[in-house]
Amino acid sequence: MLHYLHSTARLCTISSRLRHPNALPSSPHPRFILRFRTAYREKLQYLKDLGIKYTSTNPPSHETVDQILIIINYLKQSQGFCDSEIVKLASCCPTLFSSDLDPTDISPVFEFLTADLAASSEESRGLVLLCPHILFSDVEYCLRPTLIYLKNLGLKGLNLPTNLNAHLLNTKISKLEKKVKFLRNIGFGKEQAEKVCARLPAVFGYSIENNLMPKFEYLVWGMGRSIAELEEFPQYFGFSLRKRIVPRHLHLKQRGVRISLKRMLLSGDQKFYSKWK
Repeated sequence: MLHYLHSTARLCTISSRLRHPNALPSSPHPRFILRFRTAYREKLQYLKDLGIKYTSTNPPSHETVDQILIIINYLKQSQGFCDSEIVKLASCCPTLFSSDLDPTDISPVFEFLTADLAASSEESRGLVLLCPHILFSDVEYCLRPTLIYLKNLGLKGLNLPTNLNAHLLNTKISKLEKKVKFLRNIGFGKEQAEKVCARLPAVFGYSIENNLMPKFEYLVWGMGRSIAELEEFPQYFGFSLRKRIVPRHLHLKQRGVRISLKRMLLSGDQKFYSKWK
């Protein structure tokens, strides 16, 4: 706890100095050189405290450090990120803090989140924290077309900072369309497939080979059920095949019981197995 408080205090102190460089007193030339070197060491320590790593044998140049600080200041002062959130960004997406990046490279994404998505500042920060790589997506060729596509499917509340929303927005349309195509290939009409995706948008994140197809095959061949039942309860795809679907189906089969997918899967284990002893 003491270490945490000390680090936090140091972050605040150094951050304040970096925001107000003119607050340092004037001095003759020799002392200016010393003060310049001290400031550089303070900057390095500040970056280290934020989780922005570098090797002691090959520290970044003064120019690199200053460029990284420009990004940090933009995120903090223009977008409202706090130090703890910068630490999280540095851990998840270290490339965000490099000498090759400029605020103008990522500002269009924040503008998109505010203008197109109608996300508040807090919601925008939340989405970025959940998927930092969204800052590297092209607004015109990825983010905006994807947003329009998802809205046309009927998805709402995309501005809310959830893990699903953040990664959906950062997914190219071509990848989303593969899931719709899969649903159509197994028997859904175009409108039906789109409704399934609107009701269960998590389906866009499921692997066809390792998740969707095995569950569909077990539905048809293992349980002898129809596509119509899947149409009524697309949430079926969200349950574990090995831990939930198969054991519950076999449990009911042994007792000669057949119920809807919804009744079979929605309740917790205690309620389900106490009801169907």
